[in-house]
Amino acid sequence: MDGIIGSSPAMQSVYAITRRVAPSNASVLLLGETGTGKELIAGAIHALSSRASGPFVKVNCGALSESLLESELFGHVRGAFTSAVANRTGRFEAAHSGTIFLDEINSTSQILQVKLLRVLQERELERVGDGGTIAVDTRVIAASNRDLTKEVQEERFREDLYWRLNVVPIQLPPLRKRPEDIPELIVHFLNVYSAANNRDVVHVHEETIEAMQRYHWPGNVRELQNYVERAVVMAEGDEFTPELLPDDVRYGAPSSSTVSVRGVDLETLVREVVEQGVRAAENEKADIHSFVVNRVEKELIAQVLANCNHVQTKTAAKLGINRNTLHKKLKDYDLEATESDE
Repeated sequence: MDGIIGSSPAMQSVYAITRRVAPSNASVLLLGETGTGKELIAGAIHALSSRASGPFVKVNCGALSESLLESELFGHVRGAFTSAVANRTGRFEAAHSGTIFLDEINSTSQILQVKLLRVLQERELERVGDGGTIAVDTRVIAASNRDLTKEVQEERFREDLYWRLNVVPIQLPPLRKRPEDIPELIVHFLNVYSAANNRDVVHVHEETIEAMQRYHWPGNVRELQNYVERAVVMAEGDEFTPELLPDDVRYGAPSSSTVSVRGVDLETLVREVVEQGVRAAENEKADIHSFVVNRVEKELIAQVLANCNHVQTKTAAKLGINRNTLHKKLKDYDLEATESDE
């Protein structure tokens, strides 16, 4: 599995399933957050299969409109629409005897889902504007960064298509669930980008690794890759030091896109606080809005404060408020902080 980095138990489980399913012709559904490596696993399944000598065709379903995606997948005949000046072979036909990888399958429309279902069931398709059918022998690997069972429940994704795709599901773990893989990933990308930029950044400071293992990684491996490339470009010597990391990574502040408070995600915290507020309002006629806002704000400030080693200047900067405002809130919530960056 060239190019796939990580030896953690979570990734070993992914590798085991990948190797087991690869020799078959079963459809595979890859599930995981953006940046977890779904395309790499799809490529590995194809490379380890009996179809390895055939084409491996990739389609990002979320990057095209419905009309363009239909033509891209199934092809069209001349005159099917205004700009169709010639017949065109679709991606399914191009992947004949090989594998097609449908990324962001959750973004497809209900109409297109019906046509995908037919290809999976009947192994044939119709080009746009053509009444004839074309037989295709193509293995389908699909991927989604959303929970498709929830999409089915909310009627945004067809249940029959879901079961056709979900013959063998593979769940890719987010990077925050496999921090033991981070040192290996750092070394890999240091080598890649040092060679690409004619640099020689080969040493990694221990504090750099510790900071990166504490970070939440909302963008997963793709985000880590970006920061390592930046470090290689900006490094003055041969060492990857903590100063080359963004402040969010270096100081461990919560990411704006995935805020967690004392180990609990913000959504869960808000739900718990609202429930407490409702009970308080019922018992004491309390102001539920003020109760919820104050509780969540206190917990968030406390978490950022801890991540910034209780330094007010850094905490205020992370929260996006001025120091006087922070000082007042610390006093109101009975939280302690140092007075300077010393």
